[in-house]
Amino acid sequence: MNMVLREGCALAFIGLVIGLGGAYLVGRAMRSTLYGVSAMDIGSFGAAALTLLAAALMACYVPARRASKVDPMVALKYE
Repeated sequence: MNMVLREGCALAFIGLVIGLGGAYLVGRAMRSTLYGVSAMDIGSFGAAALTLLAAALMACYVPARRASKVDPMVALKYE
């Protein structure tokens, strides 16, 4: 379970960094195009990042927990 969570967290953080960077660049482009749009709204970026990170962690945790409850011998005999 630890391995699945560690790999899932790593992918989630990489996606978070890339997504925040892309959102910042798009925000800068919007600022030059539209009137009154800020390039970096910390509150909304933070809320969106935390929500997506929580969803990614739950998407890793639930299957990992479910898989850790299965007896390995039963799983091998089933295959």
